[in-house]
Amino acid sequence: MRIEIEREGDGRWIGEVPALPGVLVYAATEQEARAKAEALAFRVIADRLDHGEPVPTEVHQVFAA
Repeated sequence: MRIEIEREGDGRWIGEVPALPGVLVYAATEQEARAKAEALAFRVIADRLDHGEPVPTEVHQVFAA
């Protein structure tokens, strides 16, 4: 699962998971943005699984054994 991190002009950090629309977070540090994006991505994946909705193929790698 790829997490994109970018710094805004005002100093805030944005974390986004392109494979999961809507997974976008703001944070004070790069590390915090990465952690928040990862946590939100897992919540979105769990919600989709609970409701029988499809999960992007890229995400399946996270759960590979």
